[in-house]
Amino acid sequence: MADYHFVYKDLEGASTQWDDIQRKLGNLPPKPPSFQPPPFEPSPDPDSAPKDKSWIDAKAEYELDELEDDLDDDRFLEEYRKKRLAEMKEAAKVSKYGSVMQISGSDFVREVSQAPQDVWVVVFLYKEGFPECGLLLRCLDELAIKYPATKFVKIISTECIPNYPDRNLPTLLVYHNGAVKANYVGLHSFGRRCTPEGVALVLCKSDPVLNDGQSGSEQAVLEGIRRQFIEKVVTEHEDDDDGGSSSD
Repeated sequence: MADYHFVYKDLEGASTQWDDIQRKLGNLPPKPPSFQPPPFEPSPDPDSAPKDKSWIDAKAEYELDELEDDLDDDRFLEEYRKKRLAEMKEAAKVSKYGSVMQISGSDFVREVSQAPQDVWVVVFLYKEGFPECGLLLRCLDELAIKYPATKFVKIISTECIPNYPDRNLPTLLVYHNGAVKANYVGLHSFGRRCTPEGVALVLCKSDPVLNDGQSGSEQAVLEGIRRQFIEKVVTEHEDDDDGGSSSD
């Protein structure tokens, strides 16, 4: 004789009316939930992600050129691509200096007198073996990196000016539009301590000689130079106080 309590279950989680009655009476545990597979999510595709300003900013110049055809349908991205390329080209122009370039007497007219009209040129007259020249050159090396839109050159003094007295070394000449705008003779021109910040402040005292190509205005550059100079003086003062305290 067959067991009349046997119930055939055709699907996992499915039950009969008999099971439902038994569950109501507490004779069977609650019905387990039916299996449901997790919702399908395709793996992320970088090429299909939304393309916005940050996506363009992350691209190099050659990548922007390759994207020209892909961006034809999106006017914003196309215009922004052109703007970014223009910014990159402008930045490349600004960074064409960035160091103190050695020149000879025959280079002077081309590199200094005929420099672009919007470029300030700082000419360093020096001779090897003079400690004062070495100290000022170290300051100029740092300023040339910090202000790459200003052109810095160095030339042996007697190649620039025949019979130029050694007692006047080091000397800085500042040129703009082919004319001398300022000259600084001797290391004492830059204060008791010759520092990059002090030299920068002296150079910009009357004219906006230094240009980083990024600050946007001459006033912003000058304010930055003044701030750096003050921070340098404060730091040196604090170091002197610490040294005096430790010796007590």
